[in-house]
Amino acid sequence: MSEQQMKKQVFKPNKEFAKTARIKNMCEYHELQDAAIEDYEGFWGSYAKEKIDWIQPFDGVMDESNFPFVKWFEGGKLNVSAQCIDRHLDTRKNKAAIIFEGDRGDKQIITYLELYYQVNKFANLLRNEFGVAKGDRVVIYMPMIPEAAYAMLACARIGAIHSIVFGGFSAEALRDRIEDADAKVVLTADGAYRKDKPYMLKPVVDKALEGETPVEKVLVVQRNHEDIEWVSGRDYSYNEMIEQQSTAFEPEVMDAEDPLFLLYTSGSTGKPKGVQHNSAGYILWAQMTMEWVFDVKENDTYWCTADIGWITGHTYIVYGPLAMGATTVMFEGVPTYPDAGRPWKMVEEYKINQFYTAPTAIRVLHKMGEDEPAKYDLSSLKVLGTVGEPIDPPAWKWYYESVGNSNCAIVDTYWQTETGGHIISPLPGATPIKPACATFALPGIMAEILDPETGEKVGVDEKGYMCVTRPWPSMIRGVWGDEERFVKSYFGDVKKDGKPVYFTGDGAVYDEEGYITITGRTDDVINVSGHRMGTAEVEAALKKESEVAEVAVVGKPHPLKGEGIFAYVVLKHGLDESRFEDDVAMVKALNGIIKQEIGNIAVCDDIVFVPGLPKTRSGKIMRRILRSIAKGEEITQDISTLEDPSVVEKIISIVKS
Repeated sequence: MSEQQMKKQVFKPNKEFAKTARIKNMCEYHELQDAAIEDYEGFWGSYAKEKIDWIQPFDGVMDESNFPFVKWFEGGKLNVSAQCIDRHLDTRKNKAAIIFEGDRGDKQIITYLELYYQVNKFANLLRNEFGVAKGDRVVIYMPMIPEAAYAMLACARIGAIHSIVFGGFSAEALRDRIEDADAKVVLTADGAYRKDKPYMLKPVVDKALEGETPVEKVLVVQRNHEDIEWVSGRDYSYNEMIEQQSTAFEPEVMDAEDPLFLLYTSGSTGKPKGVQHNSAGYILWAQMTMEWVFDVKENDTYWCTADIGWITGHTYIVYGPLAMGATTVMFEGVPTYPDAGRPWKMVEEYKINQFYTAPTAIRVLHKMGEDEPAKYDLSSLKVLGTVGEPIDPPAWKWYYESVGNSNCAIVDTYWQTETGGHIISPLPGATPIKPACATFALPGIMAEILDPETGEKVGVDEKGYMCVTRPWPSMIRGVWGDEERFVKSYFGDVKKDGKPVYFTGDGAVYDEEGYITITGRTDDVINVSGHRMGTAEVEAALKKESEVAEVAVVGKPHPLKGEGIFAYVVLKHGLDESRFEDDVAMVKALNGIIKQEIGNIAVCDDIVFVPGLPKTRSGKIMRRILRSIAKGEEITQDISTLEDPSVVEKIISIVKS
């Protein structure tokens, strides 16, 4: 069966599963969506009253008078840490909140009561020893260990704003984020384990903090106990200090619109954007989507394989599962170590019911261990999820048949750092699924594919821009310290009825039944293994090599990562006069700069040296042409108006050689 034929297949929900699902059929889905359309504020207000344990009720549901700076649930008071922990203590204190499995197989089960004690102790340490207060920014640069979750929740308990930086980012990338957030404290670890070997984080922090920075204190969790340097008066041991702290801490009373966290994401300009999410709207949608999309029940065990350095880890490892009182699995290791059976062994051992991972991981697991799922008892699985990028039909088929035994719903979730939670996804008990298709907007999300020129909804099979036409509670509240960039980045491209709407940056199409398929980015952002990398950020790193005159970076399809990074480099002294002995040395040097400036995740899969770049007479680089060349596609654009049309054939010849 071809991929196109697969895409047209419809897989109906499991009838037995649907009997107990929160949303049981498409009639219930349409009733919910119609209710939101008819009374938008009433819809969200009723869920906010039902789902959140308010310290003080809110006065109004939504204020969009200063659009796009929308406010939700004004007057309401809450604490997100209490929403995730305290309110469960009467009924779930002995229930597993977090099941941790380390790279080496070490295990830890943290109950809700133990989580309460650990978070309180962490909060006391930060407030009493480090002076962290409401509104302070705290950078977290940690591995996937329970202390990372404690750190997040302790910040929320204090009212401090955490900013997690993915542990694979370089010292330079970490420093940029520390400085932009003006963070006073860094929480880190000596390191962790990866494939049974220690790797280090503290030395990266040391390098990031060289010279003058806003950071006053560094707290270090000793995980792998390798030797590290300690800076007197700045660095402190978590392991030594935590046991001295009280297990009692009264959570700070927070306004609904108080910031909860910042998370930096790459954009189409070089500087990463500090995406700001606020308290009430974010935690409401995190909980609602956990319940609707994964249909987690009281005794279920749920596992998301993401890292907390990305939004998926924020919403669907920590905040969403804990807000609803679920049991969430936290995994330090690599899914393919010691072999490609590792995740299926864990599913069998912990009787996991919902499994959520990226298409990249699925493709790697398929390639390295196609027959591995059959070796384990995976009968506990009910819902399989995908995140970060569209899943291709062959990977979907293996996931559905070999992992899910053709009996599990696959929820192909579409969302972004900026949306806070899923906005388009199948509902496991209700939605007939089409492989590699995001399906329909979730109830309450007014998602439409619009023509960017007219603002009208596009027709069947017509490509348009994926937009959300009304604000929703978990929507990005701003770019930290840059209101103009916030407006320009998300509300400057598309208007409906003359009013700006939120544009995701992705293209999409409807099929004849109204199903939505995401076609990919329309801007200069590359989706590498589900992680967004701005081309401008990679280009800026490459330009730091003194021999580079010009560079253009585009995305190219990659069999495992979804998209790889393809760089066209123009050298100052031409192709034959480089000071490097050969192209291999130059490629190594350039990727070395990228590792230093950004991290291994941004390393280029392809670097080609070209005599020039295709430009308009005004000097604009025609990246559409470069993308087509990287993909091996025929050039259909008119190149006669380029400054130097001949450069296109030269580049094609070099890429093909």
